[in-house]
Amino acid sequence: MPKNKTHSGAKKRFRVTGSGKLMREQAGKRHLLEVKSSRRKRKLSKDQVVDASNLREVKKLLGR
Repeated sequence: MPKNKTHSGAKKRFRVTGSGKLMREQAGKRHLLEVKSSRRKRKLSKDQVVDASNLREVKKLLGR
């Protein structure tokens, strides 16, 4: 049986921490940054843990 391939789009969007959590970037930091406050932009910079409702699908795409 051949190996499963990792989804190319998913491997660019998600990363796995040392403890096994799946992390993702937050949306809203690509454009129209002039109107957003520095505080808001700083908060958007931090990675977020993938929600439990999406965890199964993301793991499947990453081949885990």
